[in-house]
Order: sequence, then structure tokens, then C-alpha cells
Amino acid sequence: MSVRVAALGMDKTFGLIGASVLTIFLAAVSAPAQETVHIAPLDVTHGKPFVMVMVNGKGPFRFVIDTGTGGEAFVTSELAEQLGLTAAGQIRLNDPSGKSGQKVPLVVIQSLRVAGVEFTGIKAAVHNLSGGDGYCQGLLGFLLFRDYLLTLDYPRRRMALASGELSPDGGRSVLPFRMPDGIPVVSLSIGATRIDAQLDSGGAGLSLPLQLTSKLKFSSDSADLSNAQSLSTRFLVKGANLATDVRLGSYTFKHPFVEINPAFPLANFGSCPMQSFALTFDQKNALVRFVADRHTLHLSPTPGPVRLVNAPATQPPDGSLVPVG
Repeated sequence: MSVRVAALGMDKTFGLIGASVLTIFLAAVSAPAQETVHIAPLDVTHGKPFVMVMVNGKGPFRFVIDTGTGGEAFVTSELAEQLGLTAAGQIRLNDPSGKSGQKVPLVVIQSLRVAGVEFTGIKAAVHNLSGGDGYCQGLLGFLLFRDYLLTLDYPRRRMALASGELSPDGGRSVLPFRMPDGIPVVSLSIGATRIDAQLDSGGAGLSLPLQLTSKLKFSSDSADLSNAQSLSTRFLVKGANLATDVRLGSYTFKHPFVEINPAFPLANFGSCPMQSFALTFDQKNALVRFVADRHTLHLSPTPGPVRLVNAPATQPPDGSLVPVG
């Protein structure tokens, strides 16, 4: 998910990584000897990373970690009511489409604990989350981890929080990022074309903006994938295989399957392409490290949303959402 929070500035399974990669991973998250690396298990469901969280000493509750949300936290209205969270006004949520947005309540979480680390005085937007990728009661946004090295280790199914910093390595595995609206954006290459892509653990596949596709070559015709919606828009997502490679630092995705998105102006590097990596984010130095057990990678078609065989009829589309594409 890619969400800007105005008031805040806002299923692929891979084997265990080898011993040499484990050493690199430990270097990525290791702090000085006197410091502690805090680790918690990740439940990766349909590619999305979920973690258990204590809120105001109660729980645990299931939250998704979403680096594509530029705030500190979201909670569902049910959880906010259950815990009696203190109201703190309203906040405007926007998405990259630029099509309006919406105001939602804001609450204060006195204490939020994840991986043994306590965060205090957290302002959380109250907004119900999509259940298509797994039930959860809240969301941890990218800015929550501004003072830590955050590692999402998909192959080993764990997250880590540590002090310390990353060091540049000439763009091989450690890449600079910028943070418009509190969301990390890196540069990647599609053939000879350089593009900006959001690193979005709440997203799905490798998604490209529709206006870019006229400059690219594909090895297959595009096909309809799914109807999707954002905070402000509804649109049809298509998909196809590129005839060229995608390069991210020293890593290459060979002719990957990509989503084609008519609503958003930036590419989105979502949960499916992240599955090969242990990613470590250093917000203070605006650096991110990618560690995988191989440098040539493959990206298959994005799994579709789970549908129940005897599910009730779906509601008609929200009339307030702007159709795009």
C-alpha cells in the first residue's frame, strides 16, 4: 500500500539463505557489541509481512509492516474502540494518484511494543485495512522506525531492530533512497531506462505506471489481473512479461512479470519482488541494503487475491472513488 499522511509528512517461497549470506545479514543488522539486536518472527502471508504488537500493554495484536505508508501507525476502528484510544483530531490521507483523499480520525497510542522495543506517544490514523492479504488489526508505517536499522528478512521470516548505520558500497547492495512523503524511493533500471520505484512492503508485485510502458518492450501481451482501488481511485491492473531485464544494484530480475498501473505516477517495488531479500533500512543516512543468496532472480505473475468459494455477493464499487484508466 502506498499512502501519504499529510499531517505526518507522510506466494513465493524461497529456501533458507546460505551461510555466507547469513554472515552478510548479521553484518547488516549488527550494532556495536554493547548494543542489542531485537528480533521478532514475521508471518509472511501472500507476501505481506505481519508481526505481533502490544498496544498500551494489551495484546498481542497482528499488524502489517508497510514501508509504503509514510506515517507511524494505523489501527482499525474496532481496535481503537476496544482499547479506548484517546482521540487527537483528524488527519488527511492521500495516495500518489493526486485524486483528492480522505479525512480520518487520529488517536494516540501511549505505548506500542514490537520485537521487544517500546515506542511511546505514537499518533495513529484510524482506518480499516483490506482483508484480502490476511486479517490484521493495525499497520506499522515506515516513519515509526526512523531511529533504528529496520531489517525485513523475508527468507528467514524475521524482522530486526538495531542501532548503528549502513555504509555505502558503491551501489552493489547498499543503495541510496529519498523519502518523499515518508516513503523510501530508489532508482532501478529497465534496460537502458532509469526509473524511480517506491519500496512498498504493503504492495504486491513490481508495478509500473501505464505512461512508462510505451517506452518498454514486452515478451507477452498484457492481460487483465484484477480490479483494484486506492484511497481515492479505482482502476484495472494489467500484467505482462518484460522483454528486458530489471536491475537493482548488483541484482538482476530476468524478464520479470510486471503489473501495469494506470493510477500512480511512480513504479512500486512490492512484496513479491522483496521475497528474495533481507532488506535493511537506515533512515538517518537514507540507505537501504539488499541481501539475497543469488544475483540473478526471477519474478513470476503476481498471485491473485484469495476468493472464498461460498463468499457472499460483493458490494458495488464505492461511488466516491475516481475511476482511472
